[in-house]
Amino acid sequence: MSTPRVVSLAPSATATIAALGGDDTLVGITHHCDPSPDAGSAHGADSQPPVAVGGWLTPSLDRVADLDPDVVLTSDGLQSDLADDCRERGFDVRHREPATLDEAIATFAARGEDVGRPEAGRRLADEARRRLDRVADAVADRPRPTVYCEEWSDPPMAAGNWVPDAVRAAGGRYPFVAPGERSREVAVDAVETEDPDHVVVHVCGHGDRIDPATVEDRDWTVDAPVHVIDDSLLNQPSPALIDGVERLAQLFHPDAYS
Repeated sequence: MSTPRVVSLAPSATATIAALGGDDTLVGITHHCDPSPDAGSAHGADSQPPVAVGGWLTPSLDRVADLDPDVVLTSDGLQSDLADDCRERGFDVRHREPATLDEAIATFAARGEDVGRPEAGRRLADEARRRLDRVADAVADRPRPTVYCEEWSDPPMAAGNWVPDAVRAAGGRYPFVAPGERSREVAVDAVETEDPDHVVVHVCGHGDRIDPATVEDRDWTVDAPVHVIDDSLLNQPSPALIDGVERLAQLFHPDAYS
């Protein structure tokens, strides 16, 4: 089988296929993707780095067509209309829409299938599960601190999707959003009522470049440490999410997991 020409329109897809060693298949990405130096190198002597075709919600499908892709990768409900537009253009679209931690891990294997690396995808998913098992063993029978995770700060939004699962996997309690539900705006008094032991801030698109004082000094009665972590560790259903679970376990149970 020849190496597929892959266009990834989702940063999570790009990160996942990079983790399974498949981003050498890439010919196109978005401005928000962060491919490895070897990206695009599998297409012969004339291989070029993948072309940026636009933003993850606003790519140029004409530029995608110019790249003559064998497969186009999309992700998340916010890209479902884009996936439909790509199909109308005749592209072979592989749309993945994980909503929970288990579904995100299953997507690792699916992405391997998408780019012709099925065994690598399965290995990546298996290793993710082994890492989660190690965390679970370390935090088992420990008291579970209450955790508030903020994905956006203006207005404050409690993180949903796989983040509730990630908190629980790390040994915490998350009463703000059910697993698999979308992130949603949360009232200050609702956070105060739950009296969190930890506040985790991972504002979408800001990396770890958030001043914790903007949350610490909020007009509320929450008395908990504020941890700012890179948003890619929790907001993206890629292997970075497993790094995120491990990071949370270090914050919640430093004497048990390091």
